[in-house]
Amino acid sequence: MNIEAYHNLVPNIFLFNERKCFPDWIIAKRKNDFHDLTFVIDGKANYYINGVKYTVEAGDLLYIPAGMIREAHTFEASPMHAFPFNFHWEAPYNDFKLPFDIVTKQLITKEILDYIREFKHVWITQQPLYQLHARALFELILHRLLANFYRISADPIDPRVTKMMRYVNEHYAHPLSVKEVAELLQLHPVYVGKLFKKHTGTTFKEYLNRVRVNHAEMMLSSGDFTVTETAERCGFYDVSYFSNLFKAMKGYPPSTVSKPLPPSTPAL
Repeated sequence: MNIEAYHNLVPNIFLFNERKCFPDWIIAKRKNDFHDLTFVIDGKANYYINGVKYTVEAGDLLYIPAGMIREAHTFEASPMHAFPFNFHWEAPYNDFKLPFDIVTKQLITKEILDYIREFKHVWITQQPLYQLHARALFELILHRLLANFYRISADPIDPRVTKMMRYVNEHYAHPLSVKEVAELLQLHPVYVGKLFKKHTGTTFKEYLNRVRVNHAEMMLSSGDFTVTETAERCGFYDVSYFSNLFKAMKGYPPSTVSKPLPPSTPAL
């Protein structure tokens, strides 16, 4: 999975409603240039996507990417109740497709439904800056859907791993090793390494390097530190190694982030 692909996506929601269908509700056949993400709460409906029939019912997530032909009708005996979001991705990403099938089951959680209900309140009341608030809530919905889809943090993270991560976040500038945090937890280093990998999907060393490089990028972007100073303040004592690692992780060298320091004011 390429999670990095989602980082540049900005949704522009232009239609949302709570759809409580009448028995004769239909969507006329047409090709859409937008993405349709519909959360089915109750009832049933038939959707025809590019001529293929899909039946959705309570608990289903319906996703129709841009460029597809859709039409639909509900069941007279069980009218559909759903929350549809119609949106575009900001240019140039509108052709980007989310990883979901046309119909996905067991992906909607109570947390997501709570976000949707909060979104509905924001969308209807339209208080100042409501578009920004609504977009933020929709992005939270997408985040939880994707996390559930990829099973990211599906299980509660072990509190010992949380303690390790916090320790790294506070001491990243100092020499750190699995052995040191293992002693902190009074556990064997091999067990600690396996425990960390199991709950984070990455090794302790990879996590430490990511934290250090991310802090380094923030320091460099401020313009207050040179590449060498930044490397040292983030726990790297070999500037060449730091530069190579930074480029491998970010795709560009640290020198492109660093802003030139302002010239010093001459003494009078």
